[in-house]
Amino acid sequence: MSESTPTQNRITEAAERPKHGPQVRGHGPMAQGPAEKAINFGPSLRRLLGTLRPEMPRIWLVITLTAVAVVGNVVSPRVLGMMTDLLFAGLVGKNLPAGVPLETVVAQLRAAGQNTFADMLSGMDVTPGQGVDWAAVAQVGWIALGLAVLAGVVAWASGWILNDIVQGSVYRMRRDVQAKLDRLPLSYFDRQPRGELLSRVTNDIDNVATSLQQTLSQLLSNLLTLVGVLFMMFWVSPVLAVIALIAVPVSLVAAMTIGKRAQGRFAAMWKSTGDLNAQIEEAYTGHALVKVFGRSREVEASFKSDNDKLYEAAFGAQFISGLMMPVMMFIGNLSYVAIAVVGGIRVASGQMSLGDVQAFIQYSRMFTQPITQVASMANLLQSGVASAERVFQVLDADEQTPDAAGSLPALVRGRVEFEDVSFSYSPDKPLIEHLSLVAEPGRTVAIVGPTGAGKTTLVNLIMRFYEVDAGRILIDGVDVTTIPRATLRGEIGMVLQDTWLFGGTIRDNIAYGRPGATEEEIRAAATATYVDRFVHSLPEGYDTVIDEEGSNVSAGEKQLITIARAFLADPSILILDEATSSVDTRTELLLQRAMAALRSDRTSFVIAHRLSTIRDADVILVMENGTIVEQGNHDELLAAGGAYHRLYMSQFAGSDAEADADAALPR
Repeated sequence: MSESTPTQNRITEAAERPKHGPQVRGHGPMAQGPAEKAINFGPSLRRLLGTLRPEMPRIWLVITLTAVAVVGNVVSPRVLGMMTDLLFAGLVGKNLPAGVPLETVVAQLRAAGQNTFADMLSGMDVTPGQGVDWAAVAQVGWIALGLAVLAGVVAWASGWILNDIVQGSVYRMRRDVQAKLDRLPLSYFDRQPRGELLSRVTNDIDNVATSLQQTLSQLLSNLLTLVGVLFMMFWVSPVLAVIALIAVPVSLVAAMTIGKRAQGRFAAMWKSTGDLNAQIEEAYTGHALVKVFGRSREVEASFKSDNDKLYEAAFGAQFISGLMMPVMMFIGNLSYVAIAVVGGIRVASGQMSLGDVQAFIQYSRMFTQPITQVASMANLLQSGVASAERVFQVLDADEQTPDAAGSLPALVRGRVEFEDVSFSYSPDKPLIEHLSLVAEPGRTVAIVGPTGAGKTTLVNLIMRFYEVDAGRILIDGVDVTTIPRATLRGEIGMVLQDTWLFGGTIRDNIAYGRPGATEEEIRAAATATYVDRFVHSLPEGYDTVIDEEGSNVSAGEKQLITIARAFLADPSILILDEATSSVDTRTELLLQRAMAALRSDRTSFVIAHRLSTIRDADVILVMENGTIVEQGNHDELLAAGGAYHRLYMSQFAGSDAEADADAALPR
């Protein structure tokens, strides 16, 4: 059998849930959610930004391009102020007497008592009698237009590169999460509701991408704009610059106060999103069961409860963070009014030109706008960091023990030996204790016993879905812990009670057992397991597409396809866990013949509740509470009159015998 890929291994593991594992929190009417916990914002943000480290050369390029764009945007108001001065000087100069020096005109105005106009005129570059210099105005206009075009083109290039950087980082995050899932033990998935885990690897990663994309581009541009505008403001008027700076500490205090209150609510919002996704996935998957037991109202009530929690968390997070923009705008408007008043006074006194005031008012807007935008991005950044922390929790989960570098013999005979094996899902609840057994090559070992006895756990340990707490499991004398999991599982075929088919054709589902199998080999496996019998009744035959839930084939037909998959794999060791539980009696008889051929010359472990399916087993193990209480063949165990005899009589004897057997069962 070819070695399975890590993803295939994970799919196989996810399909086989332990029957004795720890109980996970459900999402029914009685489910209780975990307490809300605020995100660890600082470390999580630093770690999120650390994911961009491989892109540092291009990030420096983005910073350079953004700086060029910011310079173009910052210089433009000053250039436009120069244009305003040219126009205003031309309009004023046209109405002054020609040929008279400006100083004389100013003196005449003061003598006439027009001191305000005289003060303003003294601070202007005016030639009396000369109108607007349209050539100079046009030249300045072309400079302003060139700066605007340059800033726009460079900003577009910067955004394009940054988008590629962010998407590349998120791509690596998805890749790392997928690789992490392949390294996580099955016990991790037992503790995680499936919808919650899916929400982390889909919704949360998408939210991280959105947050990084919007915040990084805006944050970089706004910070550089702040620096550039601050420089220009002090160059134009230090007095007005000081007035504008008064708004900065006020804005920072407001932003920190609002942001701190929003952090925990964003963490609660994304936690509630995961809970709601888990509840929806669970209800949808078990839709038929919900209808059968008439639990629609309970499911609706549970959905409403989770939906209400999400609404409250999302409303609180968005409302509090939404206060950021109005508060910042209010502070910015106060600063704007102060600058306009003081600037007007300075123009009237001749201390500043009208163009400088116009430029400074634009700068004041450009100065408060980045502060406002950075503050308003706080909610988006906090949401993204909250999602990133949930993804990091997956990446930081304890992994399964690393694969060793050992190997199995070139020709695996299939001798399986348990040496004093102990295992439990929970330390305070022992399950298997000091179990020893040997399955010789080519023999069929049947495992029977009541529900909860540890039958499925036994074969899960062979597959290394779980690691033993003590003792060893050997295959052909080699400890399984010294063998890479893919190598080990490549020699084992498994047919589960709960069938698993992926969205694809029947041919693809059978060929999943051995990639690269020929059409003849696939059809031979299908014929041997009686899949071929019903495939020809389907409109598309082997090209019939099975949907993700396998709803267009019956439960028995799905079981047949999974058996054909194992047949095609031709493993050295075969595990059948209630493999015929979903087929009718006639098909079961046919399958018993097929599986008899399948089991020949290979070691087989058969878990069965219907004892009729394991009468021909070489060895039957009877398990109770994780311990083998009896072992032997069918006739020997019946003659012993013990636990196997009671199980057998409860299934096949008459009502009186069933009553006697029931009375004999331990209470």
